[in-house]
Amino acid sequence: MAKIAPSVLGADFSQLGNEIRRADQAGVDMLHLDIMDGHFVPNISFGPGIVKTIDTISNTFLDVHLMLSEPEKYFEAFAKAGADSITFHYEARPEPLPLVKQIKSLGCETGLSINPDTDVEKVLPFLKEVDIFLIMSVFPGFGGQKFIKSALSAVSTAREYINLHHLNTAIQVDGGIDADNAVSVAEAGADILVMGTAFFGCKDKAALTQKVKAL
Repeated sequence: MAKIAPSVLGADFSQLGNEIRRADQAGVDMLHLDIMDGHFVPNISFGPGIVKTIDTISNTFLDVHLMLSEPEKYFEAFAKAGADSITFHYEARPEPLPLVKQIKSLGCETGLSINPDTDVEKVLPFLKEVDIFLIMSVFPGFGGQKFIKSALSAVSTAREYINLHHLNTAIQVDGGIDADNAVSVAEAGADILVMGTAFFGCKDKAALTQKVKAL
């Protein structure tokens, strides 16, 4: 059974409150919040203020994904804003354990992410320390990109490692996932599917949510 995590980046921000409520009504498992600094990735999104606003609207688990060059500077701000989990990138901090400890001290679940061109083998030893392993299936920065199929190999490798070592780490995949490729992503071993454009652009969000959960 897979979980669905709509990426709020794909929502209509002029109707943000309604978009969040529709996602909640569809029965989503979590809301994925992409935070970009214009440096680590070539785009800027939003900050703790928007996360706090969403937290006042929704009781759904808030999954904060920091695409920042210096993520540790913002852990506390996002935790206070209502983040339930905080994920940062291995590429920004290739010695991630001190940052994992910092996030845990704030009472949030921890996540570690890699870009499509990072060797998944480098990150496997850290998986026992985190709750979520986020594998990007596009190069982060902009929504609506095409799914990179090579990410499936990274998902399969991570799933094999997690099963072999009896870990509870959830595999999350983000980028270009839609109703057509969701099955292959789940079959490769993903536990959580992030959908932005595909979710918020879908008329029947409840049906899409149930389809993903049935995988």
